[in-house]
Order: sequence, then structure tokens, then C-alpha cells
Amino acid sequence: MSRILIAEDDHGIVSFVQKGLRSAGYTTVVAEDGQTALLMARVGEFDMIILDIGLPLMDGFTVLERLREEGVATPVIVLTARDSVTDRVHGLEGGANDYMTKPFQFAELLARIRLRLEDQPSATASVLRAAGMTLDLRTRQVEVDGRAVDLSGREFALLEVFMRHEGQLLSREQILGHVWGYDFDPASNVVDVYVRALRRKIGADRVQTMRGSGYRLQAPA
Repeated sequence: MSRILIAEDDHGIVSFVQKGLRSAGYTTVVAEDGQTALLMARVGEFDMIILDIGLPLMDGFTVLERLREEGVATPVIVLTARDSVTDRVHGLEGGANDYMTKPFQFAELLARIRLRLEDQPSATASVLRAAGMTLDLRTRQVEVDGRAVDLSGREFALLEVFMRHEGQLLSREQILGHVWGYDFDPASNVVDVYVRALRRKIGADRVQTMRGSGYRLQAPA
């Protein structure tokens, strides 16, 4: 199932696009400002980004330019009210894969999304292996040291994030953005609660706490 980041601060448009994409079988995550969109696009393993230009905190052009400078190749469809030739050229030359102006028809947006996704290389492997564990994204099965482990939906998503970034320090904010889509207050302890629950199932020594910084998945000693 493709995962799409919607970077948009207009709640009406967000609701409209999110409802349509979910009905079409896509998973969606929303970022309401440019700084959040940039952070989530860096770590969120998205298949597509729908990007507004007039975002608060950081405009969409800057988000796009920084992503491309950092080598993030996720397809981007700019969806904006800015319809001048100059803006179109700026967006496309800045690395956008497509450019649509508001108002728009959802059917056209969906067609463009499908087209851009079809242009991408085949999906990444559906089975992840790290730290003595195997995670099957299709069957939702997890094995730890050869034994099957039952995880809740959130626990599975949390483990997937850790396994995709084995050995890498992940802040609570990064984990929150990927697993919960920033639906929770960054000051919430929900990440810590789920990490404790996950440790009970996969072994406490696999998830290392970096005090004041976040967590890191490592192979057991």
C-alpha cells in the first residue's frame, strides 16, 4: 500500500484529499507546515508527497529544494493556488515531478498520482531483516530469533521504523512523525510507552535508550 505525505495547511483541502486517497487505498499522513513536512519527508519512507507552496514556517519551494539537495528522490506533486508561469517553472526546475493548480478535480489529482507512482522503480522488499528479527510487510508477521511474535498495529509500525533505520539514532519526534503522523503532542510520552511494550516482546536489549536524544535499534549482545 502506497504511503502519501500531504503537506497542506488548508484543513478543507486536507480533508477532501485525504478522504479521496484513503478511499482509493492509499495511506496518508498530514503535515501542516513546511518544517514538519521537511522532517517527515526525510524519515517517513513515503512513496509520494503532495506539496503546497504557501506553507507556514517554511514555504514549499524551500522544502522541495532542501529535499532534492539532500538526495531525497520521493516523487513530489506541487498542489498550489500559484498559477503563474514563473512559479510553475520554479517548481519543476526545483525538482517537482508534477505541478497542479487550485481549484482542482480530485479525479485528475488521483490520475497524476497513479501515473507518477507507476514511473517509480518496483517497490522495496516486502521483508525486512535486522537485529535477528524478520518483519513481513505483506503478511504482518514478525519473527524474533526464529519465534513468532504478535504485535499490535502501532507496535508493528514502530518496529518497522526501527528496522528500516537499524543502528541509527531516532529522536522521539522522528518516531512520532512516522508512526503517529504528528497527531499527538510532541511532549506526549506515547513513544516511550510503546517502546516499553515493544521491548517486552522483542527483548529489552534490542532497543537502546540514548538519554535525552531518543532510541536506536541494535543487535543483541
